[in-house]
Amino acid sequence: MAVSNIVCEWLRALGLGQYAESFLDNGYDDLEICKQVGDPDLDAIGVQNPQHRSKLLKSVRLLREKGAASVYFQLNDPKSLLSDNSDSLERDSSPLMLSELEALLQEQLKADGVCLTAHPYSTPVSPNFNNRFYSD
Repeated sequence: MAVSNIVCEWLRALGLGQYAESFLDNGYDDLEICKQVGDPDLDAIGVQNPQHRSKLLKSVRLLREKGAASVYFQLNDPKSLLSDNSDSLERDSSPLMLSELEALLQEQLKADGVCLTAHPYSTPVSPNFNNRFYSD
């Protein structure tokens, strides 16, 4: 099967691309749906190898904790998906790295014509609410 989507890319980056077709066949064709994968799902998908199961469950846990958008960034650096240290993002998140990420996000959002401070992406907040992500 030559189908490719974000789930297939995620599995390939994990070194588990052989399960892509089975994931898709079992309805796991979106990262939001993949957040629900557990042991019974891996049984249905046909993941029997204990190391593969462990790697998938760890990645699913990170997917739930950090959100599906994190996978898009990680696919540009597949080593980050293969890391055995689940807190690597926190450990490596220096202020410089975070400001670079923020600049990259702002650039991409601007290129895509997305303004997070405008409807439908934001909700009006009270003037004394201090959050830089909602301010103009």
